[in-house]
Amino acid sequence: MFLVSPLDFMHRKEDYFMNKRALWGIYAPYIRQFIDFKRSLGFKYVSEEVIFSSFDRFTIELGETEVGISKTLAENWCQRKNNESDSYRFHRGVCISQLSSYLCKIGIRSFIPRLPQCNTTFTPYIFSKMEIEAIFNASDELRAQRKMMNSMLFAMPAILRLLYATGLRIGEAVVLQNKDVNLTDNFLVIRDSKNGKQRMIPISESLSAVCKDYVHHRNSLPLFKSEDNYFFVSLNGSNFSTDAVYRRFQDILKIAGIPFTGNHHGPRLHDLRHTFAVTSLAQMAESGVDLYCTLPILSTYLGHQSLSATNSYVRLTAEMFPGLLKDVDMVCLNVFPDVTSYEAN
Repeated sequence: MFLVSPLDFMHRKEDYFMNKRALWGIYAPYIRQFIDFKRSLGFKYVSEEVIFSSFDRFTIELGETEVGISKTLAENWCQRKNNESDSYRFHRGVCISQLSSYLCKIGIRSFIPRLPQCNTTFTPYIFSKMEIEAIFNASDELRAQRKMMNSMLFAMPAILRLLYATGLRIGEAVVLQNKDVNLTDNFLVIRDSKNGKQRMIPISESLSAVCKDYVHHRNSLPLFKSEDNYFFVSLNGSNFSTDAVYRRFQDILKIAGIPFTGNHHGPRLHDLRHTFAVTSLAQMAESGVDLYCTLPILSTYLGHQSLSATNSYVRLTAEMFPGLLKDVDMVCLNVFPDVTSYEAN
């Protein structure tokens, strides 16, 4: 049943590892079916596809010849790898557990493993108002440096202000098209979200003015422009990669005088989204708004799949502003189950 033999795999192992999503083992057709099923439900299943490809290679290396995940195979797969975080190990465990459940449902007996523990002490980095101002000033300063003249320098001030003012994920921002950005009625259409759900979000007049300024500079570049073109665009007409924005953000942090301690410790680009959520909740609480009623609105605005993800920000806001949420703690803080981890993207 192998699409490639274990011997051939060993001879060409380097080639196979270059393709992080390829499948060649006995579970390949079932993994593809499962991924297609999850995507039909609206899940993107991008990182999971990479994990399943790794599992596929794992089964080939072990010489598995019969379909049906055994207890030994599952437990060996769930063993901790060198330099692996608890959260990623947990993610791998979830994937194999879901695949085993799927196989059982289609009549292939498989062992469903106990999920490994995921004890994380990660807390998002929340930028202060002074730090946000320093970041914006640094991005403007970077754009003014003639020696680094390129289209990203025009875009970074707008991108960072967009992420802070809307809570967008960077992956959602870089794929925005011109037709998705309405600077007349001031709203964005998010088509390519993490959870595969389209949503529309309003933007402020000040953010709209920033975007209009960016468009003015962008349109002076020799680029073909249409409604289907990317809004944030490089000189060759393509959109910016998330990695390129991450790297430029690290440069901006240095200029702003904000220490960068690494991707897992922050401050990260994604922390602008966390800062937006906490700041929004704090402003609503300060204005006397009932958070219990507005939490679903914020959840939809952020593109969360569940209210529990948004509720984690209520807890974080309560920790940062202990006196601010004293009137809503009993009403809102314990409505949803405690969430100890925050979304990664």
